[in-house]
Amino acid sequence: MRRSFVVISMFATISIFAQEQTQAQKDSIDRLSASIIDLESVIVTPFKQSPERQPDVKGTVLFSGKKNEVLKLSAFTSNLTTNNAREVFSRVPGVTVWENEGSGIQINIGVRGLSPNRSWELNTRQNGYDISSDVFGYPEAYYNPPLEAVENIELVRGGASLQFGPQFGGMVNYVLKREQNKKFSFETQNTAGSYNLMSSYNAIGGKINKFSYYAYNHSRSADGWRENSQYKIRNSHIFLEYAFTEKTKLAAEYTNMDYQMQQAGGLTDAQFAENSRQSFRERNWFGTPWNLFALTLDTQISPSIKSNTKLFGLIGERNSVGFTATPNTPDTNGNRRVDRDFYKNFGIENRNIYTYTLGKNKNTLAFGVRAYQAQTQRQQEGAGTAGSDFDLSTSAKYPRDLQFKTQNIAFFAENQFKVTDRWSVIPGVRFEHITAEGEGRFGITSGNDVPFESKQMVRNKPLFGLGMEYKLGATNFYGNITQAFRPVLFSDITPPAVTDVIDPNLKDASGYNADLGYRGVVKGFLNFDFSVFYLSYNNRIGGVRQFKNNDDPTQGTFLFRTNLGETVNKGIEGFVNLNITKYFGVEKEFGNVDLFVTTSFIDSRYTDFEIFTPVGSEIRKTNLKGNRVENAPRYIHNLGLSYSTDHFSATLQYKTSGKVFTDANNTVAPSANGVTGLLNGYEVMDLSAEYKFLKRYNVRSGINNLLNKDYATRRAGGYPGPGILPGEGRTFFVSLGAKF
Repeated sequence: MRRSFVVISMFATISIFAQEQTQAQKDSIDRLSASIIDLESVIVTPFKQSPERQPDVKGTVLFSGKKNEVLKLSAFTSNLTTNNAREVFSRVPGVTVWENEGSGIQINIGVRGLSPNRSWELNTRQNGYDISSDVFGYPEAYYNPPLEAVENIELVRGGASLQFGPQFGGMVNYVLKREQNKKFSFETQNTAGSYNLMSSYNAIGGKINKFSYYAYNHSRSADGWRENSQYKIRNSHIFLEYAFTEKTKLAAEYTNMDYQMQQAGGLTDAQFAENSRQSFRERNWFGTPWNLFALTLDTQISPSIKSNTKLFGLIGERNSVGFTATPNTPDTNGNRRVDRDFYKNFGIENRNIYTYTLGKNKNTLAFGVRAYQAQTQRQQEGAGTAGSDFDLSTSAKYPRDLQFKTQNIAFFAENQFKVTDRWSVIPGVRFEHITAEGEGRFGITSGNDVPFESKQMVRNKPLFGLGMEYKLGATNFYGNITQAFRPVLFSDITPPAVTDVIDPNLKDASGYNADLGYRGVVKGFLNFDFSVFYLSYNNRIGGVRQFKNNDDPTQGTFLFRTNLGETVNKGIEGFVNLNITKYFGVEKEFGNVDLFVTTSFIDSRYTDFEIFTPVGSEIRKTNLKGNRVENAPRYIHNLGLSYSTDHFSATLQYKTSGKVFTDANNTVAPSANGVTGLLNGYEVMDLSAEYKFLKRYNVRSGINNLLNKDYATRRAGGYPGPGILPGEGRTFFVSLGAKF
């Protein structure tokens, strides 16, 4: 009977979507319909996983055996207008979010105790191509797309280092919306909120025969919750695709972003306790014009081989002007400092999936090659104006003017061997060839240029990994151990002071990620993923204080930057989503009530890290072994309750995060300038809701930090502080949207 029902369902589906049918086919379907006329109608409501997970193979990427999540943003009720990462990533365990300010212009996330600083421990992508400044020399992501334009966010932890790049944190990919069902569609979402928040997102898209298109513009501005934190941002994007055949498509896309953001600066602990909204910096600004290009060719070479090739580029800038002294130093309205970076990056990446039969089972080989070049011009310490607006003009040449170039060629291969229908083993390898060069002017002393000694670093790095997966119905066990590394960054070889010395034998950070977990969906009402992880991070770079002139203590000291130690991050990550009404079988009468919990316990410690401190006429050596890694909370928990019907949805979410040390010495007492000291844990609650009406319209609203808690997620030692950077207090938004 079950087989008959499946066959009948297939014929019914074909009858709905087929464009042409013969009369004989219609008569056959009529006869089949007549044979089931006495059956009761069956309504199947699919369970919305949150998050979803990737199949073993998707496109030209192999995901089998890897810890991964897919956040489908249309299934969430959250504040997408200001890119509230705390809400969006609440269903992914172990994600640390730095909340510098409430604009959402930059999303700062880290995983498993790694630094969230502009997501620089992650390989950050949009539609599968790089969007950070320089993935090897300066991997900070100054750009992320507006989340109202994003369909899915894809994350891969640990095992991502073979197919996507060597980063310890894994890969995050923002997949933008597309329209494939209509010839023309129009979407608009317009928002107003606290502190003069105004936002407008407008998009068109469609598919006409073989041609597809999509374009959007997003504009947002606000005064900001803190004093001196106004901003204005615009994001624009256009996508064009032509399908030569069903198996071959060529697409082009271009993204442009431009913004100006006032930087409120950091606070001392006393200032934070007195009034966390206050600011003592009204002349500090930041702006980042950004341009992204991509040309993508997808083709099915043969029934067993799929290929994807991306030619991509980035032209952008990082511009800041202001007075960036510690918060206990008053701004005397003198000349401000101007720093500018200019980026020109280009690359090509080819990915392939080859399916073949070995024995009785189909196996899958993912392989590819990548070539990449990035150029950065860095101009720093410019003498700016004494004004208060966003003015980048300088009165003289930049004391520091450097040029960096990174060239990279990489090859990778990863194979899913299906030992049985249930059990897969996935070995893989990646080879990285990286050449980094630097030259220019390091500073000016007594009117004379201090040259930056031309440097070239060449490294050849093989990486290996092994994964496994064992399926039990709709659940599976998975495991993975994969090597990772972090190349020496530009910042590592350009220290703040001209007297500092760089170790000529400076090594890249290296290590590995290991995962072991159990995940799946049970009977349509339970979605879960529980795992343990171990992350080894070797050759961390730090400063060693040494005496000048053959260790003569009378001649002063200098800082020698070299590889000093190792850290280990280990812990437990868990996620569970329980559809309560579906469990009791009453979702048709009462709607869907979902309870979700994400939990993570992180033990992140230095296992070996030497420091050297001058004391009088001697330098004392100590080891930070056993100290906790800075900015790594011991736990991050999220608890949420969602309710949804066809027309209404709402989510109440609670987050709690543990205390963190902000320096490797694990300093507890705060410094007078607010740069170091323990940061207490915090608790934040958010509420969001949406009502859909007349099929095309929606009203969205939300309150972030519902209980108006004072909290801070980080201290800054330099930009954009220094000092404590408060999280936002209570804010709200109301949004009206439509889609035609």
